Amino acid sequence: MPNHAHIYANQADMYERLVSKQPSLYETIQAIVPVAGLDILDMGAGAGRLTRVLAPHAKSIVALDASESMLRITADHLGQADLHNWRTQVADHRQLPAEDQSVDLIVSGWSICYLANSDDDHWEANLHQIIGEIKRVLRPGGTIIIIENFGTGSETPNPPHFLMNYYKLLESEFGFSHTWIRTDYTFESVDEAEMLTRFFFGDEVADKVVQEQLIVLPECAGIWWLQV
Repeated sequence: MPNHAHIYANQADMYERLVSKQPSLYETIQAIVPVAGLDILDMGAGAGRLTRVLAPHAKSIVALDASESMLRITADHLGQADLHNWRTQVADHRQLPAEDQSVDLIVSGWSICYLANSDDDHWEANLHQIIGEIKRVLRPGGTIIIIENFGTGSETPNPPHFLMNYYKLLESEFGFSHTWIRTDYTFESVDEAEMLTRFFFGDEVADKVVQEQLIVLPECAGIWWLQV
């Protein structure tokens, strides 16, 4: 399996090319909470896939990520869009650089999982700390929306086993509501599909792409949300 930490630090441009093959999640977020005029925090913003679609509608938006390389891509896109209501900052989910009760909406896409997967001996303590920080930063009535992998290469939910305890805890202990959507990747060619999937997902997914000559790689995403 490719080293994602290395990718985020050193191959951000290639990662941004991969996720650009997925549909916008603006309507999914908008269906949970109207974003117009809100102060928004994007945890694990990466190359800005959520920040960039929310920023034109937000009062303000802060993009946080552990990778400065990823945030540079976010900043470049927001600057090119001539937006001025944003900032980026390197940060850890367990210690958010934000004042108490300072934002209306927090979004986090495919990011908390790196601290809350069962391969990490401290995953449960990490998750409690993250949720505590989220609740500290949100204003009363504010909303947190978490988006995570619910099955790459699958047309129906098939969550990674090492994330199942995390997902269960969101609902059973923290009271999140849950649904899932399709977030398929649509590539220009099988060659592009193989190259980008092998780069990020590894040989198993890329070999499936080649064997089945896939231009569209199915994927499911889990959506969890909570109003505080």
